[in-house]
This record gives sequence, C-alpha cells and structure tokens, in this order.
Amino acid sequence: MTDFRQHPCRLPPERLFTPCPESLLEFATTAELDDLAEEFAHPRAVEALSFGLDIPRHGYNLFVLGEPGSGRHALVHRVLDTQFRHRGNGDAAWDWCYVHNFQEPTRPRLLRLPAGRGSKLREDMQNFVSGLAPALTAAFESDDYRRRLNALESEAKKREDTALRTLGREAMSKGVALLSTEEGFTFVPAKSEDETMSEEEYDALPKERQEELDAIIESYEPRLQDLVSQFPRWQRELQAKVKDISREALRLAVGHEIEELKPAYADLAEVSAFLDAVLHDVVETGDNLRESQKGEGEMETLLFSGSISLQRYLVNLLVDNSGTSGRPVVCESLPTFQNLLGRVEHTAHMGMWVSNFTLIRAGALHRANGGALVLDAGKLLTQPYAWEGLKRALQAERLRLESPEDLFGLQSTQQLEPEPMPLDVKVVLVGDRNTYYLLSEMDPEFGALFKVAADLENDVVRGPENALLYARLLATLARRDQLRALTRAATAWTIERAARLAEDSRKLTTRTRVLADLLREADWMAEKDGAPDIDRQHLERALAAQVRRADRVRERQQEAILNGEFMIATEGMEIGQINGLAAIDMGELTFAHPMRVTAAVRMGDGDVMDIERETELGGPLHSKGMLILSGFLSNRFGRLVPLSVNASLVFEQSYGEVDGDSASLAELCALLSAIGMLPLHQSLAMTGSLNQLGQVQPIGAVNEKIEGFFDICQARGLTGKQGVIIPAANVSHLMLRADVVAAVRRGDFHVFAVRHVDEAMALLTGLPAGTPDAKGEVAPGSVSGKVATQLMELAQQRHGPPEKPKAPRRSKAKESPAKPKPGKEPVEDVAGHGERGAGEA
Repeated sequence: MTDFRQHPCRLPPERLFTPCPESLLEFATTAELDDLAEEFAHPRAVEALSFGLDIPRHGYNLFVLGEPGSGRHALVHRVLDTQFRHRGNGDAAWDWCYVHNFQEPTRPRLLRLPAGRGSKLREDMQNFVSGLAPALTAAFESDDYRRRLNALESEAKKREDTALRTLGREAMSKGVALLSTEEGFTFVPAKSEDETMSEEEYDALPKERQEELDAIIESYEPRLQDLVSQFPRWQRELQAKVKDISREALRLAVGHEIEELKPAYADLAEVSAFLDAVLHDVVETGDNLRESQKGEGEMETLLFSGSISLQRYLVNLLVDNSGTSGRPVVCESLPTFQNLLGRVEHTAHMGMWVSNFTLIRAGALHRANGGALVLDAGKLLTQPYAWEGLKRALQAERLRLESPEDLFGLQSTQQLEPEPMPLDVKVVLVGDRNTYYLLSEMDPEFGALFKVAADLENDVVRGPENALLYARLLATLARRDQLRALTRAATAWTIERAARLAEDSRKLTTRTRVLADLLREADWMAEKDGAPDIDRQHLERALAAQVRRADRVRERQQEAILNGEFMIATEGMEIGQINGLAAIDMGELTFAHPMRVTAAVRMGDGDVMDIERETELGGPLHSKGMLILSGFLSNRFGRLVPLSVNASLVFEQSYGEVDGDSASLAELCALLSAIGMLPLHQSLAMTGSLNQLGQVQPIGAVNEKIEGFFDICQARGLTGKQGVIIPAANVSHLMLRADVVAAVRRGDFHVFAVRHVDEAMALLTGLPAGTPDAKGEVAPGSVSGKVATQLMELAQQRHGPPEKPKAPRRSKAKESPAKPKPGKEPVEDVAGHGERGAGEA
C-alpha cells in the first residue's frame, strides 16, 4: 500500500495556510490607528481619475473598471471631493434659469447666473409678480388716470356730437331733421326744430314739396355716410391716446420696481435685458393683464395661443447651486432618458395638454453641468434611449431638451423648444470590465467619448508594510460605520480572511464591501456579548453565521453523497474512474463537491467523445479542455502508429451545464486508466487543467475544492489515505480552513501538488510514470508503457501487425547477423513501434 505521508508531492501543513503574525501588528486595538481609505490599493486608478478630471478637453470622460464590492463608487466620490468640491472660486458652479421669450413664446430663453443669484432672481420676480396686480389696479384706478381718460373720452364724444349737430343744423335749415335711431342715423322731414312730420302730414304736402324734401334728404345722406365712416378712425385715435396714457401710468406704477431690481444684476447683461423685456411687456399689455386678472385669476396657464398671464414674468430656476461648494457632483441612481436629459411636463387646460417654460424640469446632466456626473454603466445601458441620449449630448456639447416622442415623431402637438444649454461636464461611468470591453468593441463612438479608463486592482500585495496599511483600512471601515474597534487578534484574522478572499496567500483582496459586512455582523456579535471590542471569536462566529445562511444547497449536495444517491467513492481502486472536483458559485457562497469522472474505451479511429459536449451540456472552455486532452494523446502515443481507440468521457450524474477546463487533468487520468487497464486510487480527488504537453495549469477555487472533498471524507471517517491532487502553481493560493490543516498535520488527510500528468498518474496508480526518454521510449511496467502496449494491441487488431522494415544491403565482409543478448527481454517504446533491449531503453 502506498504511503502517502512520505510522497515527494505531498505538501507540508505549513504550506497550506499563511498566517498573519500578530507580532507585525504593534497595537492593542485599531482605535489607535489613523484612517486610510481604499486609495492606497488603487494608485493607478487614482492617477487616471485625477488626469481625466483635470484635462479640459472634449471626450476625456472616464470609465471606472472594478468588481462589485471593491468600493469603486466610494473611491470615485472621494477623488471627486478632492478634485471638484474643494476648489477655488474660479471653479464655482452656475445657476441656470429658464424665462419667457416675449418674441417667441415656444422658445424659452436660458439665463446663466453665478451660484446663488438664480434663487435671488427667482425670489425678486415672484415678489414683482405678487405686487403687479395691485400695481395695475392702482395705476388704472388713480384719479389722474381717470381724469385724463375721462377727458379723452369727453373730447372724443364732443367731437362726434359737434360734427353731427353741425350737419343736423344745416339740414334743419332746409326742412330736414337728423335723427338717431336703433338702426343708426337718418334724415326725415321736419315741421320745426323740435318736431318732425308724421307720414300723414308728409302725404298732405303738395307733390312739389315732397319731391323737394326727398331731394334734400338724398343730397345729405352721402355726407352723413362720410361722417359716420370717420367714427372708427376717431375711435382708434382715441384708443391710441388711451394706450399712451395707460403706458405712462404703467411705467410710473411698475417702472420703479424694475429699476430697483436692475442694479443688483447690472453685471449680468442677459438678466438686465430680461428685466427690460418684462417692463416693456407690462407697459404694452397692461390693459390685457388687468382683464386677465379679472377673468381667470392670477395663476392662469400661459398658453401657446397667446393668452396672457402674470406667470410669464416668473423665473424657472432649473439648477440651483446656491448650496454647492466648488463644482457640482451628481450621482444619478436611476439614469432614465428623462432623468438624464430633463423633461417638459404638461398640464390639462380646457381639454388639451399644454405647457410653458415653468414646467421645464432639469435632468442629471443639467444639475452636473460644470462639474461631474457619476453613473452606473450597467443601469444606464438597461434604460431605453438613455445611452444614445447621453452620447448625443456629449458629442454636441449642448444639452437640448427632447422627448422620445419627439425623436420618433410620435407627437404632433405643438411643443416647447427651450434654448439648449451649453454642456461642460465630466461623465464618470462605473462598471465592470466586461461592460467596458463590450462597449469598446461594439460601440465605435465609445472610445471617442470615454478616453480615460481607471482600472481598479482586484488585490494588493501582502507583506509586512501592507499588512499595517490594511489594518488602518480596517480601522477606517469600522469608524465609518461607527463600529467597535478590532483587537490585534481580530485584525490578524481579518487579514488572513482577506488573503482567502483574494484566492492568493500572497495578496489581500480589495473587495472591502465583503469585509465591511463581516465587521458589521461581528460588531453585533460583540454587542450581544457585551464586549468592548471586536475579537477573533466574534469574526469567526459572524463568518459561520454567513455560511450557515447560504449553506442549504451545499448541505443537500453533501447529504446526497453520504446517502449514496450521488455516487462518490473515497476508498478502493477502480479502472477508468476518478473523483473530479466541481466548484459552484452561489453568489454569497462558493463551495465545491466531488464529481465522478468516468472513461470508456473501445477499438476505433482515435476519436475521443465528450458526452457533455455531444448533449450540449458542455461549455466552450470545457470543450477546449477536451480537445487539448486529445492533442496530448496524439502527441505522446500517436506519432508513428495511428491511435486505434475510441473513447467517451462524462461527468456522471451531472444534469446541468458544465464549463471550464479545471477537470481536464482528471479526465485525462481516467482516460489513461481506461486505456492501460490501470486501477486508480478512489481515495484521491483531483483538479487541474492541462496543456497539450501534459503540464498541469492552475485553476480557480482551489481552497473550496480541497475543503469540499475533505468534508465528504471527514463525514465518512478519515483513513489517512485520502487527499486531493492540485496543480503546483496553485500552492501559493492555499489558505485552507484550520480543520483541514490540522488533519494534514496529523497525517489523516493529504494535499499533493503536481506539475505534470505523469506525477498525477504515479500518485493515482502507485506505478512509475514512465516518462519517455529522448528516444521516446519508456519502461514496460510504467504507466505510459502499459498504455502504449494496449494501444499497440488495438492497432494490431485493427490494422494487422506492422510490416518489418527491410534490412539494408551490406557487403558480405561486414555483414553479421544480429543476435539477442542473453537475459534481455524486448521492450516496447511509448509509441508502440520497434523493439530494443531493456538495457538500451
């Protein structure tokens, strides 16, 4: 029986776990340590962020590449706080306002004011509007205005009356009176200045007199018509004069209020022009404004049809940066099209949807203008039209309010067209690497707009100096969440946990969210215990509780193995059967369990069939591993003799998709076992990928895979013969659980590291590997020798024995028959061709 304890590939317990010596941590608790943010782990990314935020060029927006939980958003905001929020006055933000355009009501004007002055202008105009109605009333009801208005009206009435009397007196002198009726003015025969003729009296007149009166009336009617036709012109002249005195009254009543406002905005030409336009509009439309207030009230909606309202003088403060220090930084958690680019709201009025400049709403780009906008790339790309809208704004460097209905021509009603906003913003997208590379490949505009990539590190080098820095980081995480301080032992344990999360004993993870969650839960454990600080036991209990909450699937899997429902052997020897190791990522928990890999062989033409691939359950990486496996077989055993074997490989009791090449070492060992009729130790499980030369390459989740097989063996009872074979390149990744290390130290369990498939086969079979020498020959009792012998037999059965090569013709003098040396047995080389003496092999 093989003694695994003395095997040269066996790893000593010291190499299975790299502790953090408490002697490196010269403090009692982390309360003694200064703060240290995550920036120490990402110097390259911080440099890229600083560069991208500083350079004032078009297209230098940023994409931050980092894994979820790495603190990428927090890092971005801390750098932005330094770069943007704590700058001098030259980097102050602006306020942005929309106001009514008196020339084109559907095209509101945009005003830019220094931060804080937009709210002041809005307040001033609100006060102006609130006082405008009383001012209008006072202006039109003043004694002076009424006196002047009455004088004008009296003068106009007197003018009409005088003209009519003059014409009437002239007609009366000829016996015709001018009368005013409901239908208008008319001439009739008169007896005197005070009395007209009746029809009977007119009929009693001589015919000559009747004809004379009719002629007089006929001669005066054109003159009357000429006079009446002048009345509208006289009325217009009156209205113009009334308008003039109304303007004067309004200018006196309102002008002083505008003049009082203008000095405060004398340095802002656009605001001064707006105030002048307001005064001009009030003066020109004062009468209509007064009638509007009487008819529909102060808050009447301003319609595109031209209805007048006091709302037109208000200011829509679109972006208020009065409380912003430095440049604005906006983080939009829901980057929809309208949340990014703004929107124009509508209201129902008289059975139709209408809008005005006061219903324009800002988007995240408006609020971030002049500063930075932080977006989650994944969320942005899932929102319809948002990505295209963002690119369009960045390319044009102007922010135009638009709606999806406008873009696709789905809305035919008249819409507002607000003046576009000049755009000067740094957009920072935060996402994973896959998203960045996908956009780089699929979107030709992406590289021109996002020229700076800030790539966060997944881990940092572990060492004495970084261990102390990491302790300061843990102290900072605890203080941010107002947690208890960590003891020295707890800090050392957390650093060890960080190495386990990094899957490398030489590194420490930068996934601070996972550690912060663990600290919070350990703090709660300490609170329940009444402990002043977080100690190692609290962290271990918190981790155990996390595993317990997510462990249901692993327990059911282990239960199925122990019950025999999922067939896994941990003792004995079998041909063509080996325990592979499969890792399952459940999000909060990654675990592994053994899976039986079997191989079956028969005579054929050298085809190795992957049942997983044939049933479309194998992923591309798994299929690649199988093809590499076939390449190794052809390279070692099929150079001169065709492979005359067909084989099939499968993961037994696997009912889901299988991917990855980490089982290719196990698959090759099972295949070699099946071909060479070599029994394999079932007490060993293995993991590792291969190249075509048979070299073993590293794989992921090595700790979980070892622990997964250990748990099954421990549940069945450790015998001292069980263990796991891993790639030698994975040794530096080992950070195994304490119970696994203890079992290895006692000799109850083993971990072997191999560099080549030959080492693995030697372990599994107890036979020498039989590595081919320079001539490609191997010893007959080795693993390779047995495999080659079986392949030769299959080739001979299929193709017949190989033809013997003809001996070269020699001269009789030099010709001597070759004689076998006594005591020497013929040995077949690895390719199954030719025979040599054992002494020559």
